[in-house]
Amino acid sequence: MAKDGNSKDNVKKYFEVVKEGFVEIGSIFKKGDWKTRVSYLIFGFGSIMRKQFAKGIALLASQIIFWVYLINFGLKYLVKFNTLGTEKKGFNPDGTVKYGDNSFLILLYGLLTIVLILVYLTIWYINIRASYKEQKILEQGKALPTNKKFFSSLLDQNFDKTLLAIPVLGTFLFTALPIAFMICVAFTNYDYDHQAPAKLFTWVGFENFKNLFSLNTNGFGSTFFVVLAWTLVWAFFATFLNYFLGIAVALLINKKGIKFKKMWRTILITTIAVPQFVSLLYMYKLFASDGIINAYLLKWGWIDSYIPFWQDPMLARITIIVVNLWIGIPYLMLMASGILMNIPADLYESATIDGANSWQCFFHITLPYMLFVTGPYLLTQFIGNLNNFNVIYLLNQGKPQSMGLAAKAGYTDLLVTWLYKMTVNDTNYKMAAVIGIMVFVVTAVISLIVYGLLPSVKDEEVFQ
Repeated sequence: MAKDGNSKDNVKKYFEVVKEGFVEIGSIFKKGDWKTRVSYLIFGFGSIMRKQFAKGIALLASQIIFWVYLINFGLKYLVKFNTLGTEKKGFNPDGTVKYGDNSFLILLYGLLTIVLILVYLTIWYINIRASYKEQKILEQGKALPTNKKFFSSLLDQNFDKTLLAIPVLGTFLFTALPIAFMICVAFTNYDYDHQAPAKLFTWVGFENFKNLFSLNTNGFGSTFFVVLAWTLVWAFFATFLNYFLGIAVALLINKKGIKFKKMWRTILITTIAVPQFVSLLYMYKLFASDGIINAYLLKWGWIDSYIPFWQDPMLARITIIVVNLWIGIPYLMLMASGILMNIPADLYESATIDGANSWQCFFHITLPYMLFVTGPYLLTQFIGNLNNFNVIYLLNQGKPQSMGLAAKAGYTDLLVTWLYKMTVNDTNYKMAAVIGIMVFVVTAVISLIVYGLLPSVKDEEVFQ
């Protein structure tokens, strides 16, 4: 209930901030002088008139650049954004090729233009606030900072803004914009039959989401839940089996009396040094129908026919989880070794004096300490396994496949590998975008729930 109350308070505060922003815009126009009021139309006008040339010219330049972009480029895509194009490719009466609309470019540049309009409005708001602030400083009889001081501040007290400018721009161009584009694609019919620029695609609303959750539509609904269930099962076992077995191996190697500790650690670390592509390809061949394991089991007479490690759905899933142990345990062993060495020996001595046995020491001292330190790592590892493309696709490409699963999905496919197949093999971009959104929803919900349950978050003060 407390969390729900906090969420409501945050939403309420957000709308209050927005409301205060609109009130402030009206108040500034009412109280501002003519220079500030002109700044509502001409960016940086007030700053330039008050001889704040560096700031004023920068604001004015941003306005000019925006309008040049909008008039010469962005507007023609923005006006077609609601339809994503209506003019198809064809031929003119004289026989020449008539290039129609390109839905892909309309969606991309239209979305970019909408985002730039929002950025433009933000700069407009900053512009009028800056002008009014300068006005108030002068009304108080104070001097405005010189242009030299403004530039020097970019390398001094405002150096953080200067330093973050390029990363923020890069995040917008290469992360935020592609994500927004993918979300938009989920609401279109962009697939093999609607390939730009040869054919147009258009908005279809929530039709793709209905197809995904409808059990009677092309098998997408039933396939989605099958793949989702296996994704969650895989992430659980791939995370916690590696975690606890890694701790067990670390405890075994660090135990007093064990000889050649460096040798055992070196052998395990060697598995990390081998590229995953090589080791996974080797494992695939090892468990193949004509692989070494089946060959020797047949030779020794232990089996009458080969074991279908990759052909049987359940065996394939179990084999993948077991193979993943070979890759994951060494990482956890190294991490656990470092943490175990930092647990105070006095805790174990006190527990032993009080009559605790080895299991009690593990469950009451070792495990709580490990969970506290590695809790955030466990969460990130679980989320990483939900999207673990390498192990699944490099090992067996999500096979075996079945006619009962849609879009060439296999019984060992995760949501992310299924998404990849729909994008690369079937060019079914609309459903791939929907799956991408669902991957985000699943990982976000799990992250938010589990993060609040982590000992390092919930019991930080108690542990300390």
